Amino acid sequence: MASLNVYSVLVVLFLTCGAENNCETKMGLPCVLEAFTNIFETGSISNKCCGELVVLGKFCHSALVKSTLENRLFKDISPVTIIAKSIQTWNNCLALIDSPSPSA
Repeated sequence: MASLNVYSVLVVLFLTCGAENNCETKMGLPCVLEAFTNIFETGSISNKCCGELVVLGKFCHSALVKSTLENRLFKDISPVTIIAKSIQTWNNCLALIDSPSPSA
C-alpha cells in the first residue's frame, strides 16, 4: 500500500490538475484514491467509483494519470505499465457503466 506521503501528493496532484482542467468537482476523493490504487498498485474499483470515473471523462482521467507519472515520487514506475492499466481501468469501467442492468 502506498504511504501517506504518496497519498498526500496524489491529493495535491488531483486538486491542481483538476483545477487546471475543470476536473476537480467530478470525482470524490475516496474514488480518486480507489482508482489510483487500481491503476498504480493492486486493487479493485467499485461500481460506484467506476461511475464517477466515467463521469470524470477520458480527458480528465488521462490528465490525472499523466500528472501523477510526471511527479518525481513515481519516477521508478514504468509509464508503459501504468498507461496500460489506466486504459484497462477506463475500458472496464466504461463497459460496466454502459452494460444494461440484469432484470430482477
